[in-house]
Amino acid sequence: MWKTGLLLLFLGLLTSGELQQEETEPERRSLPPSGKLDFGYVPQGVYQTLAYYEPGVIGLLFHMVHAFLYVVQPNPFPEDLVVKVAKDKFGAIQSEYQKAIYYEAGFVVCAVLGLLFMVLLPLVGLFFCLCRCCDNCGGEMHQRQRKNADCQRGLLTTLLFATSLVITAGVLCAYAANQNLSSQLKGMRRLVSSNLRDLQSFTNETPTQIDYLIAQFATAKNKVISDLDNVGPLLGGKIHEELGKEVCPAMDGALSMAGAMRETKDALENVSMSLEVLQEATGKLHFNLSLVRFSLNRTLNDPGCSDEDSDATTAQLCRSIRISLAQLHVSANFTRLPDVNNQLESVNQLIKTDLSNIIRKGYSSFNDTPGMVSDQMRNVVEGARGMLDIIGTNISSFSKVFPVHSTMANFTNFISHTHSKIEDSYPEIDQMDFYRWICCIGLCCMVVLILAFNFLAILCGTVGYDKHASPTTRGCVSNTGGTLLMAGVGFSFLFSWILMGVVTATFLVGGNVEKLVCEPFHTKQLFKVLDTPHLLNPEWRNFIPGYMYNDSDLDLTVESLYSNCKENRGIYSAMRLDKVFNVTTFLNSSLYTKEVGKMFNNVKIDLRVIVLLESEGKQNLIGFSETGVDRINYAAYLEEVNKGVTQVDLLSYANELEAQTDLMPKGPLQTSLKGHANSLRQIHSQQVIPMEQAMSMLNQSIRLLERTASDLPNKVADVLATIEAAQYLISQNATHVVNQETEKYKQTIVGYFRQYIEWVRTSLTMEVAACKPFSNIVDTVEIVACSFLVDSLNTFWFGLGCCALFLLPSIILSVKLAKFYRRMDTEDVYDDAIGNWN
Repeated sequence: MWKTGLLLLFLGLLTSGELQQEETEPERRSLPPSGKLDFGYVPQGVYQTLAYYEPGVIGLLFHMVHAFLYVVQPNPFPEDLVVKVAKDKFGAIQSEYQKAIYYEAGFVVCAVLGLLFMVLLPLVGLFFCLCRCCDNCGGEMHQRQRKNADCQRGLLTTLLFATSLVITAGVLCAYAANQNLSSQLKGMRRLVSSNLRDLQSFTNETPTQIDYLIAQFATAKNKVISDLDNVGPLLGGKIHEELGKEVCPAMDGALSMAGAMRETKDALENVSMSLEVLQEATGKLHFNLSLVRFSLNRTLNDPGCSDEDSDATTAQLCRSIRISLAQLHVSANFTRLPDVNNQLESVNQLIKTDLSNIIRKGYSSFNDTPGMVSDQMRNVVEGARGMLDIIGTNISSFSKVFPVHSTMANFTNFISHTHSKIEDSYPEIDQMDFYRWICCIGLCCMVVLILAFNFLAILCGTVGYDKHASPTTRGCVSNTGGTLLMAGVGFSFLFSWILMGVVTATFLVGGNVEKLVCEPFHTKQLFKVLDTPHLLNPEWRNFIPGYMYNDSDLDLTVESLYSNCKENRGIYSAMRLDKVFNVTTFLNSSLYTKEVGKMFNNVKIDLRVIVLLESEGKQNLIGFSETGVDRINYAAYLEEVNKGVTQVDLLSYANELEAQTDLMPKGPLQTSLKGHANSLRQIHSQQVIPMEQAMSMLNQSIRLLERTASDLPNKVADVLATIEAAQYLISQNATHVVNQETEKYKQTIVGYFRQYIEWVRTSLTMEVAACKPFSNIVDTVEIVACSFLVDSLNTFWFGLGCCALFLLPSIILSVKLAKFYRRMDTEDVYDDAIGNWN
């Protein structure tokens, strides 16, 4: 039933998630990662069992017993011997008995000593009784008096009291172990119920988890549909982006040239207008400066400037002013500069064609790449949608093909039935435990009876002690103490061999279980034995896969199964079910991947309808290179604009003239000269400054034209060549880019399926049907068997054995001490007194 149930249960898990094509396609690892999908979290059941046991204070006793067992049996676990014995069905013991005896040497020695104790102590007791009946062995009611009698009495009392305390500790240890076992067996019910509830949670959550895995295919499907719906922006956008690395710089160069054309037109207009203004202004300025020079000459001819009629200073100033009149001339000559009307007319003719608009049309045509891709991919998208529906239908049908829910229901019924049977067995377990508890209490009571005699005897002997009383006159209380001691001795002989028999039997059982089962389980050596190849069946390399799947070569061991379940991994990976079931007949993802690949391989995206630059635009660019702007005499223009308007700064000249005039005596001459200075200032502000502004504009325009015209034909040729190359790329060589980006887009689509596959695999491995309850069952069995039963059993025989061993010194001390407590029939004098009498 277990084999069939597990197969049916996890076949559903496999079919809902196992897609095996990835192992056969290692080249896909180099592909770019697709968008990350969020499949959420698989619903998880909460397992309540805490398979951990902390013994508490009694754990100290457990550690003492473990240490004692290590002293008795320090040899390592006999893995080879156990394997040979298991393989030969215990037939290897005859040939390997020496190794077995060597390993069990400590137990054998202790068992022999226990048997000797059981045999000899009753015989010793029998002979001791017979000896005392013959008034020997302390049976004669006579005690010789010695001076150190009180010291002997005190020493014997102390030793017996200490021995009794040790025996008391041993019986308390045994009693604590007995009580611990009973209380832990009651706690065992909680562990069993918790494990069964966890199994119930396991069976309840597993179908829900499987349904969740199947339902999450919709996440990948919806993402694929979304990408298919947006094939234009996604695929077309990528194609546009890749082609744009060549196209955009070419189009930007053409657009820049269109802008340069407009700037050239503006610059030519500025040059033409500035040149006309400057030519007209230069004539007016020349005329006005001539008038000023004539007027100044006439003023300087005034008699006030002659040497005879004026002082020396005025004459000197007049001569200086007359000499400086030669500077009042126009410096730049714009009349000799050629005009740019022909170039301006050519550019104006070109501007009538809107080159920028033509280039924008090319941009628009190129930017419509996503739309063209979307239109041309419509059939592929529809085909892929149909395939998605088929895949979704197949995946959804898995839960209907395999009866996972009914299997889980049967397993739930099995758990309920098992739980009911366990509950029914609790009264029998309690009754058996009660009988065990009674027997253990009876053994403890044997020791307690002997201890009661010892402690009461010590109490009576101590309370009834009279140092003045002779052995024949001792009191009743002291005599009672001696009688109790002998009673304790009698019961010690009666019970000690029984106690030792129980101790020996439980020691052999509990000690060997601890050393051969519990300790190897903790060190994982027991798993190595169980995982030994061909251990239980010569034809099976590994037992579990050989029994479950009839494939013993499968790498599935007891240790790996336990460890994986301990880590709460899914039973899918723990049981290695992925190597057993092949679901390619139900869902062959490689086939679907190939079909999707074929769809995209048949994609033919034609971008030849894209025209980056029409012939009209190309002719416009060629015409721009032939406008003649490169033939303008820029050197002549720059030579003139770099000159000043006048040979001397009129404003400075006027200020200097006025300063010289101030040195002259006041009079008509001074007034006339100051008037001329003001005239020069007026000419400067009204004519020179506007001319300087016009010259600045002319300078800027000429330099702009010079930069634009520099190697203009080659620049235009480069732009046209770049556009032709980009156009050729789109029309003739775009197939490589289209195929490359189509492959990336296809792998992105397939990548969503891979993510779903990988998520299903990871979920099956780590989350779905987490097998922690099964490792908890093993741990619970170990806790109950080793921590509850074996540790308590070992602690019980350890305490009881301590009692049995210390009964020997108790017997000896009690016999000797009874002489000092009991009332004697005869007595004698001190040895010293007899010596003096002699």
